[in-house]
Amino acid sequence: MQLCKSALEVLEETSRTFFIPISRLPSGLQEAVASAYLCMRAIDEIEDHPNLDNPLKAKLLQTISLTLQSATHEFTASDLVTALSDYKDLIPEVSYRVGDWAVLAPEAVAPRVWDATAAMADRMAYWALLNWNVQTKADLDQYTFGVAGAVGLLLSDLWGWYDGTQTNRLHAIGFGRGLQAVNILRNHSEDVTRGVDFFPHGWTHERMYTYARENLALADAYTAALPIGPALDFCRIPLALAHATLNALSQGEAKLSRTMVMNLVSQLTSSTV
Repeated sequence: MQLCKSALEVLEETSRTFFIPISRLPSGLQEAVASAYLCMRAIDEIEDHPNLDNPLKAKLLQTISLTLQSATHEFTASDLVTALSDYKDLIPEVSYRVGDWAVLAPEAVAPRVWDATAAMADRMAYWALLNWNVQTKADLDQYTFGVAGAVGLLLSDLWGWYDGTQTNRLHAIGFGRGLQAVNILRNHSEDVTRGVDFFPHGWTHERMYTYARENLALADAYTAALPIGPALDFCRIPLALAHATLNALSQGEAKLSRTMVMNLVSQLTSSTV
């Protein structure tokens, strides 16, 4: 219980947007989704770290991946603490404590979270060594699947584990890809400044908007098919925020304002009480 409280505190510090829907999930599912989100956030913070060079990012990500791949029923948080001990002062708390997040998930579903985190860490390491060199739409599809579409699949598995909810897995991939495409558009100027461009060669902003809308359409279909319950309550918030952010960006705004975010979240949460 204390670990779950600590996890929610770190979650609130790193993502107010996801803290709200995760904090509203029922016991059991809350720990599973919080574990998955924080594990993914832990490796994402390494991938995006401004003060780590790409080879070190790849090394840290591969270390996390290999440690999780070797996990058995005796796996504890200290296994990852030991693996990352030399880098404690270089990486943020959410990354250094990835072991805590890994053991937060209920025992029955924890191996699925470990597998997804290990696979994603490997993919992130691959892209870090390539300096995220996206040249074609196929490259973009590979990247958005690796860091986001696969999260949609993991969430679908968690819904199924908790209450038997069945989902369209291709739509689940689109859910993750759509949210990631919006992030790419939102962060494009900042990414280019640091020498990274996720736009395929020759793509304009309008073409990336189209890519985002195509995948958000799959996300809409995914969410529309969910039965009333915790999965639907969870998915509605990030999807609505993605649509609102895309609309704001298309109108020349840098991002969705904090007030708009909180108003939208308030509307969605009040409608599900």
